[in-house]
Amino acid sequence: MKLTKWFLVAIVAYSLNSCYSFKSAGIPPGMETFYIEEFDNSAPNVVPTLAIDFTQKLITKVRTEGKLTFTEYEPHVDFKGTITRYAVTSQAPEEGQTTAFNRLDITIEVTYTNNLDDDPKKSWQNQRFSFFEDYASDSNLLDVQDALIETITDQIVEDIFNKAFSDW
Repeated sequence: MKLTKWFLVAIVAYSLNSCYSFKSAGIPPGMETFYIEEFDNSAPNVVPTLAIDFTQKLITKVRTEGKLTFTEYEPHVDFKGTITRYAVTSQAPEEGQTTAFNRLDITIEVTYTNNLDDDPKKSWQNQRFSFFEDYASDSNLLDVQDALIETITDQIVEDIFNKAFSDW
């Protein structure tokens, strides 16, 4: 009975270790460094710190989940981009010309360059990543803006990371 218990523990430990190793499975061997140029902000009416905050969030994601080292000198991959859309629109019109909720939509255009591989399919230019979040029309945007931006940028960072390192 003890042998069976230890066997099961070994299988579970091996399985957990295997699952963890997939975290950076999309990073090719030899890829060790990255650089992310501070994103530009060309969208009207955008929060002034959004570009800086977004850049830092993407750097943190690549550093922690990609296990790559940030460097400005000859990086193996680099990112640059622009926030092109930051818009609030009315959604779900109701009777009497009012809306049930509003939508904050953010779009970011990104260029990714893989400096280790000459294959043009391994890099991409001007790829658009967009996400939105709805909020109640009776809410003041300034009251909910930070939480909306956090949710939206988390998803866009995830999408950029997956596109760059998971070939989706």
